[in-house]
Amino acid sequence: MEQGIYPLKFMPLFKQRVWGGNKIATELGVDYSPLPSCAELWCLSGLAEQETVVANGFLAEANLSEVIQMYTDELLGEENYAEFGEEFPLLLKILDAADNLSVQVHPDDDYAQQIGMRNGKNEMWYVLQADQGAEIFTGFNKNMTKAEVINRVRDTKLTEVLDCTAAEKGDLFYIPAGLVHSIGKGCLIAEIQQSSDTTYRLYDWGRKDQNGKPRQLHLEQALQVMDLKKRNQGGKVHYHAHTDETTNLLTTPFFTVNRMYCLQGLKKDYSSLDSFVIYFCVGGSGMIETEIGQVPLKAGEALMLPAVCQKAAILPRKSIEILEIFIV
Repeated sequence: MEQGIYPLKFMPLFKQRVWGGNKIATELGVDYSPLPSCAELWCLSGLAEQETVVANGFLAEANLSEVIQMYTDELLGEENYAEFGEEFPLLLKILDAADNLSVQVHPDDDYAQQIGMRNGKNEMWYVLQADQGAEIFTGFNKNMTKAEVINRVRDTKLTEVLDCTAAEKGDLFYIPAGLVHSIGKGCLIAEIQQSSDTTYRLYDWGRKDQNGKPRQLHLEQALQVMDLKKRNQGGKVHYHAHTDETTNLLTTPFFTVNRMYCLQGLKKDYSSLDSFVIYFCVGGSGMIETEIGQVPLKAGEALMLPAVCQKAAILPRKSIEILEIFIV
């Protein structure tokens, strides 16, 4: 007899990049040793050969796709399983930019499917910490042509035409596919995105890789997918934060994200929701209680509530900040 599904925690994956730092340890308390630094903490991933594995319960060490194979719509929800099958649709990361990330762009679903990928990449950034002077680049500050983009990349003047915003803790940015963007140095970011690792680099600040060679650019592909107009979508999103309540941050066709900052606690009812729910903890710690299991949760961890989970209670230790994520 198959045992019932329960709230799932996952073992993180740690990624080194040339721009990574140490804030994932110093700000969030996550141990990524023996690595000397960590640029990306992958909290939940279903990408082939880069899947996170379950950390708790009898499913421990099973990867995400294996769990989906076993529990199908009980885990994902009927509509999500019908649409995505065993390919989990989201990827959750924490990014530590000790240096600027490359100026880059992602394809949309249509372009991705033309080249044999399932989907493109729309993403959201939530700033967990930012040094004084840290910046986020989102889109062009004027209408552009492909020729001007090429010339500015060649002359290392591309950033002059990017829309630049000072970054502060709690800021929210939406990065739709096609929007040229970059995270500036000094930012610690929680990233929620479609499940894709496809990035086209336009400009990399003249940086060298570990072998002393310039990192590869993808200008031809980037020119095919980028929005050349002055930015009229995406960028910084404004919201009003509340305590011990659910605050909607962003609703898109690809994911819905809410913020829950709790000092006293919060009860949730998911009986009318046909979707898994992810609790992406970005600060503090506490206990998550449901009718199908109780799990501790702390900063840097992701907890997946199966679609069959109808109720949950968030019980902070002192305080806890959670990004609540689902698909409708």
